[in-house]
Amino acid sequence: MPDRKTLAYVGATLLLWSSAFAGIRSALGGLSPGHVLLLRFGIASLVLLGWTRAARLPWPPRRLVARLALIGVVGISLYQGCLTFGEQMVPAGTASFIVAAAPVFTALLAALWLAERLSRRTLLGLAVSMLGVAVISFGSGSAAFHQRALLIVAAAIATAVFFVAQKPLLGQYPALAVTAWVTWAGTLPLLVFAPGLAANVAHAPPAAVWSVVYLGVLPAAVAYVLWAHALQRAPAGQVSTWLYLNPFLATAIGWVWLGEVPAWTALAGGVVAVAGVVLVNWRPVRATPPSAAPS
Repeated sequence: MPDRKTLAYVGATLLLWSSAFAGIRSALGGLSPGHVLLLRFGIASLVLLGWTRAARLPWPPRRLVARLALIGVVGISLYQGCLTFGEQMVPAGTASFIVAAAPVFTALLAALWLAERLSRRTLLGLAVSMLGVAVISFGSGSAAFHQRALLIVAAAIATAVFFVAQKPLLGQYPALAVTAWVTWAGTLPLLVFAPGLAANVAHAPPAAVWSVVYLGVLPAAVAYVLWAHALQRAPAGQVSTWLYLNPFLATAIGWVWLGEVPAWTALAGGVVAVAGVVLVNWRPVRATPPSAAPS
C-alpha cells in the first residue's frame, strides 16, 4: 500500500486526469482535434518552462535526451493524439473506461521491463479487461464509433508504455525535469497542426477555448508532474492500479459537465474492464519505504 504522500499525489492526479476526458469533449465543441492538442500542450510547455526556470533545474545529460524524446512522442503525441481524435465520437465516460485498461498493460510491461511482479493473475486480468474493452468498442454505436474506440485502445497501450518507460529515468533525474522534457518533446510533433490555429481559436466559443486552457495548465502540466512524483515513490504497476477509479470519476464529471450518460453496453463493458484491472492487482505489492525512494 503506498504511503500517504504517494496517495496524495495519485489522488490529485486522478481527479485532474478524470476531468480531462470531459475537458477534451468540451474543447472539441469549437476546436479541431489537432488544434486542441497543439494549444493544450503548447500551454503546458510554457507552464513547465516557467516552472523549471524558477526551480533552476539543470539540463538533462546527453545520454538521456533521446530516451526523453521517445517517451514524449509515445506518452504525449501518440497517447493524447489517439485519445483526442477518438473522443470526436466516443463520450468522455466511455473513453475513460477504455483507457482504464492501461494499468493491466502497465503491470505486464513493468514485469517485462522493470522486473516487477508478474503472475498468471496478470494474464487472466488482461484477458478479462480486453473482453470488457471489446464490449465497449463493438457492443454499441456506428462503424465510426468503433473506429474511434479502437483509437482509444491504442491510447491505452501508449500510456502503459509511457508509465513504464518513464519510471527508470525518475531515479536519475528530478520528476519535474523529466515531465518538462517529455512534454516538450511530445509537443514538437504536434506543430504539424499549427496551420489555421489562430483562425480556429478566434472563431471558437469561449467555453471551448477556456477548456483547452484548463487542460493545458492542470491535467497536462500539473498532473503529469504529480504522477511522476508518485512513480518515484512506488512501483509502476502498483501506482497505476489506482487508475481503475479514473473511469468512474470521469463518468461522473462528464455527466455533470456535459450531461453525457454512457450507454448500458459501455457501462457493462467498463465494469468488466475494471474488474480485470482489480484482478491483476488483487494482492498489492508492498510500497518502497519513503526513506529508500529516489530523491
